[in-house]
Amino acid sequence: MDWLERTAKLRQWSRSGTRAPHKPLLLLYALGRFQEDADGALRYSAVEQDLQRLLAEYGPPNRTTPAYPFHHLVSDGVWEVRTDRGPGSPGSGVRDLRETGATGRLSQDLRAALRREPALLGRIARLLLDLHFPPSLHSELCEAAGLELEPAETEGLSTTRRQRDRGMRERVLTAYEYRCAFCGYDGRIGVVPVGLEAAHVRWWAFGGPDDVENGLCLCSLHHKLFDKGVLGVGWGSPRSSEAESGGGHRILVSQRFIGHSPAAREHVTALAGRPLVGPQPGTRPVAAAHRDWHTSQVFHGEPRPATAA
Repeated sequence: MDWLERTAKLRQWSRSGTRAPHKPLLLLYALGRFQEDADGALRYSAVEQDLQRLLAEYGPPNRTTPAYPFHHLVSDGVWEVRTDRGPGSPGSGVRDLRETGATGRLSQDLRAALRREPALLGRIARLLLDLHFPPSLHSELCEAAGLELEPAETEGLSTTRRQRDRGMRERVLTAYEYRCAFCGYDGRIGVVPVGLEAAHVRWWAFGGPDDVENGLCLCSLHHKLFDKGVLGVGWGSPRSSEAESGGGHRILVSQRFIGHSPAAREHVTALAGRPLVGPQPGTRPVAAAHRDWHTSQVFHGEPRPATAA
């Protein structure tokens, strides 16, 4: 059976280019949970909120329910549902799924195929991402779904496998009150934050923990520049007004970064020496050990001198 072909042909409602990524999102989430527990089943009432958040952030703008894909994905041969009464989905109604104790999991044949060929999981996931979402969303969507997709160049490395904590993003964004620690950006669509991400200071691949002391809430642009070594976090003696906000942490901008446009100056070079927008009172700021790791292992060259206010 060609599982990639079956994945590419998921039955979806469509009209005039309208997006309907309900089934792909459920399948990505199920693949992530399979990585954690290959024998586990997903009780609808226990995962409904997770699935609803995925739909709210990555689905269409109209209100929808995860009950729809939970029921209808069965018809594609990649998913199965059982209730307290036995095999089979009770329908696509939220109440039906809740009251019957409905649980879902990848189909038996697909689970067997993934056990025989572990690399198949990554190929299915990447196909779903490529078919239904722009590349700019792939990394954060994998994190939100709990998926671990190893880069091709690291396949031969022998490392101890750890499980990411899917709750880190929410904890970090809450700690920083949904504001970018570098520029203060705090955009939302309705109640859903857009363009805000939880950045690891010490990279997870190099032992960085999934906790707030190793995290920064950053906008998408500054997260990318932070991971590229254009931006960093330094330490300086804060004035009293700064101690409350950034706790003495200041933004580093690499001298190697070149940008002549007004946008590059405003969004990057002008940040040099500014205090961080720190976490809310009572929350510990970035730990010195993680900050120092990023400075020595990621940040490029020497920092620019502070820019005049």
